[in-house]
Amino acid sequence: MKGLKWRISAVVVLLIIAIWTLIPTIRYYTMSPEERAKMPKSELLELKKKAINLGLDLQGGMYLLLEIDQSKLPEGVSVDKAVDRAIEIIRNRVDQWGVFEPTIQKLRNNRILVQLPGVLDRERAVSLIGRTALLEFKLVADNKLIEETLKNIDEVLRNTSRVTGDTLLDTTMTEIKPFSGYLQLLQQDMVVAEDDVPKVDSILNLPQVKKVIPPGYEFLWGKSIEINGKKYRPLYLVKKEPELTGAAIKDARHTIGSGSNPQLAGRPIVLIELNRQGARKFAIVTAANVGKRLAIVLDNVVQSAPVIRERIPSGRAQITGLESLDEAKELAIVLRAGALPAPVKIVEERTVGPSLGRDSIRKGIRALLIGLLAVIIFMAIYYNLAGIVADIALLLEMLFIVAALAGLHATLTLPGLAGLILTAGIAVDSNVLIFERIREELRAGKAPSTAIDAAYHRATITIFDANVTTLIAAIVLFKLGTGPIKGFGTTLSLGIIINFITAVFITKIIFDYFVKVKGTGIKI
Repeated sequence: MKGLKWRISAVVVLLIIAIWTLIPTIRYYTMSPEERAKMPKSELLELKKKAINLGLDLQGGMYLLLEIDQSKLPEGVSVDKAVDRAIEIIRNRVDQWGVFEPTIQKLRNNRILVQLPGVLDRERAVSLIGRTALLEFKLVADNKLIEETLKNIDEVLRNTSRVTGDTLLDTTMTEIKPFSGYLQLLQQDMVVAEDDVPKVDSILNLPQVKKVIPPGYEFLWGKSIEINGKKYRPLYLVKKEPELTGAAIKDARHTIGSGSNPQLAGRPIVLIELNRQGARKFAIVTAANVGKRLAIVLDNVVQSAPVIRERIPSGRAQITGLESLDEAKELAIVLRAGALPAPVKIVEERTVGPSLGRDSIRKGIRALLIGLLAVIIFMAIYYNLAGIVADIALLLEMLFIVAALAGLHATLTLPGLAGLILTAGIAVDSNVLIFERIREELRAGKAPSTAIDAAYHRATITIFDANVTTLIAAIVLFKLGTGPIKGFGTTLSLGIIINFITAVFITKIIFDYFVKVKGTGIKI
């Protein structure tokens, strides 16, 4: 009897732990949108971490299949290493963005799978993950060199019979619009009307125009700006070779400009802090180029080009011209995480809406409940009171599986729900083996307590063998599978292990209590 008390106590403790583990899940998924909005963000995130996480197919989100652009890989960098580095950087970006339980993994053919549960903003996701984030500091050419370059380009156009597909003939100067005619001076920047950007681009890409651009220099566009309702793009002549790159960044954070600078007051900016080596080099560059402009270039687009007023020994700089605080936050994230080794291309993209996820949950739970109800009714009718014992064990098994998913912070997917339904069938199979064995022992004329002990002793080995073979297959699915297959393997593995405990251990406790303690007969 003492041993029975210890076994009952162990089950009660397990039950209390299971319920305690499920409280955050129940609390999180029963909260109304209004309650979630009132709760502090940090507290809500902590609650979500303790709750069962739903997979992409259940809560909606983004599915992206990426591929490295091998033509843009730096010399000497292998594709395999580039993919590994890209995965590390993307994971850092996503983690800092605050996405819970993302899936980022390497696939065959050097592709990268990214799943972002709960993320439905496609533009922000693609911008954050797909941006190369190559930050460079490049010196802007002085005014004299810019004037000479513009004059040389105008001369080329004057001597060219046709420029791209446009009708710019060289009969006389009045019939040709010179290159400088597309440019306007705004404060200290050259700007081009947005409508003229394609035309200016085509001119700069002409072979004869490229020849007159000074060696070691290139033209880069800046970010679009709006003046009096009209959009313009700044154009800069900068050195090709950067003075410094984003590899020297120690930290980057977003903030709002203070009132000390009227131009930046209330505007989002990103503050950059360089590491010791970068700060030392930055101090040398700024000291040697006082009075010149230093362009801050991100992915070949000039973000800003401030004038160097003095030597900057602190290793701090700032990026301005950002449109929103969200953009500043994302830029700070990608700068902290580092630049991708090469641009990535989106091979496949899918967005799973939250309504589809809710529909999947509803149908999955309905299927699970119908399956459980059918099993419970069958067991109760076919095996009488013993069937009710099996039903209790089955309900406890479902409770323990869900609690284990919550305790392990596992992700529940639609195939995972299918694994739960399959587990219910496996649980019934184990109980059928035991009950049929009890029937045989009773027919042989044994007493109920002796029949139960003998049945459990002999059936346990069979149940163990059957569960082990299924568990091996489930572990293979979990280890080698990806996405939905892994989710199925997770719930199936947990279900098999817990099923063995409930079918062999818990049902035996119930039988022993009623037969050996209460002296009740057994009818199967």
